Amino acid sequence: MELSVPFQLAIIAVVAFACQWLAWRIKLPAILPLLLTGLALGPLTGVLEPRDVFGDLLLPGVSLAVSIILFEGAMTLHFDEIRGLEKTVRRLVTWGALVTWAVVTASTWWLLELPFGMSLLFGALVVVTGPTVIVPLLRSVRPVSSVARLLRWEGIVIDPLGAILAVLAYELVVASGQEGALLHTAWLFFQTIGIGAIIGCAVAFALAELLRRHLVPEYLRSFLVLSSVIGEFVLANGLSEESGLVAVTATGIVLANRKGVRTDDILHFKENLSVMLISGLFIVLAARLEMAELTRLGVTALAILVIIQLVARPLSVLVSTAGSSLNWREKSLLAWIAPRGIVAAAISALFAERLQQNGVAGAEMLVPLTFMVIIGTVALQSLTARPMARLLKVAEPAPRGFLIIGANPVARAIGRALQKNQYPVMVTDSSWESIRAARMEGLGTFYGNPVSQHADQYLDLVGYGKLLGLSPRRELNTMATMRYRLEFGEPNIFSLPTQKSEKEVKHEVAPEHRGATLFGTDMTYARLASLMSKGAEIRKTRITEEFDFQAYLKSPGRQVWPLFAIDPRERIYVFTAEDQPEPKAGWHVLGLIKEDPAKEEAKAEARAEAAAERKAEKEKAAENK
Repeated sequence: MELSVPFQLAIIAVVAFACQWLAWRIKLPAILPLLLTGLALGPLTGVLEPRDVFGDLLLPGVSLAVSIILFEGAMTLHFDEIRGLEKTVRRLVTWGALVTWAVVTASTWWLLELPFGMSLLFGALVVVTGPTVIVPLLRSVRPVSSVARLLRWEGIVIDPLGAILAVLAYELVVASGQEGALLHTAWLFFQTIGIGAIIGCAVAFALAELLRRHLVPEYLRSFLVLSSVIGEFVLANGLSEESGLVAVTATGIVLANRKGVRTDDILHFKENLSVMLISGLFIVLAARLEMAELTRLGVTALAILVIIQLVARPLSVLVSTAGSSLNWREKSLLAWIAPRGIVAAAISALFAERLQQNGVAGAEMLVPLTFMVIIGTVALQSLTARPMARLLKVAEPAPRGFLIIGANPVARAIGRALQKNQYPVMVTDSSWESIRAARMEGLGTFYGNPVSQHADQYLDLVGYGKLLGLSPRRELNTMATMRYRLEFGEPNIFSLPTQKSEKEVKHEVAPEHRGATLFGTDMTYARLASLMSKGAEIRKTRITEEFDFQAYLKSPGRQVWPLFAIDPRERIYVFTAEDQPEPKAGWHVLGLIKEDPAKEEAKAEARAEAAAERKAEKEKAAENK
């Protein structure tokens, strides 16, 4: 079936989104459905023909897309994250990479009987892991912070180094038998790294100055960085092949760690762009495969996958983590997780086409072998990494906790109620008196501004998944909801409403910046504080068939304001102005309850009578003695 180019482009865009959404729903890295969809649309059905759609622009476009993806990943790397683990990171991307390269090369040469040069090139290609598969996998696995940081740093830093190794292997294959080939290859290695590092650092410092001095308007900041990344990538590659990946990685790391440079808006733009590029790339590259090439691999190729997973990776981690602070459980999980990603796929496609044009034996096996490793490692590790992390007890708990902005009496009362029901609570405030009171009540605390640089470094959010803006300062609530929106996700961001009046409408914060409105439009901080000062308490009530939610709301003799609902599986729902849960039989409701004055007086009299009776009984017992 032959489709027009615009129609094929539309298919790629729509299917890419569908795969990303499906991966989000089933909590697996998106690369798996993307690759399988690419195979289905390409070699299996012939719906997509990437060569017809992109022509000669395909491989250059892939290279540029990879550079943008790597730059975005490098911008998430902060040196503060790996204090104490720097040595392990260096070993993973050097000695660890060399161990993997050697094991895979020897295995491929021996089992598949490929020429040694081709085996060397394939070994270099599968050294890389990459942020395109590591980051989604870490989201679903949620390992302890030490393992997560090591895997993320390794995945981003090793990509350009793996590309350089592939270039060196390619040069050895092309120059095989020529005099001085080894010397030329060694010189090429240092030249590639040197040119990439110099250009990358120069561009980073220039961008930092432009951004720090505000010489570029806000709406052009992301455009400036994107155009600089593309420009330096092409320039570096023109001077030394594949040094462009080194350049963009160096730029990202330097820019991310440069003080006084705000990059959050740029990173947000790059993240969205990277998701689109990754989605399209995997579908297009998988669609280029030939089914005959995949089926020709046979069972022996699966043995290569087993060796990569069970021999090469564990040996690499064993060498790299010797003498580190990691325990055996963390090392075991680190040795299991190493999925291959977009860089391996893109570079294999690039070199295979060049080698086939030169008539090099075994070049036709390069791409299917690489894709077999990508699909195999991603599928296996996506399905097993989370259970293994739990088995080894190195998985972080599910994010059921609440980060509460404010440690005032209202915030502390709500925090106590949540903590009493086994939901972790962390209250934050810049008032030492409020923080001290919260600590005395047994609540988790963070003393400081939740949107400060200090909080970025030291506020540990492991296990926390929702934010409640309970500060009387609406500006602080708003800043916190904007700061943690990406961290927790928009559905998990809530803040109190502010007192509305005709004069304040034009000063009201836009809904998209303040999160969902907690407990209702009239439940302001002032009202909550007033109700609690008049005796209102947060109580837990069970909903039954006989006492349903409507009966709970209309309980005689008291006023009720529902705050949270807890279902039988301990999932908690927040009552907001925008969304009202409907608790059913078996649920519990945490609500603010205020008894009517008459009922309160009756209770007080009953308590007084009971106290008097107890006193009389004690006096009588004393007389009898």
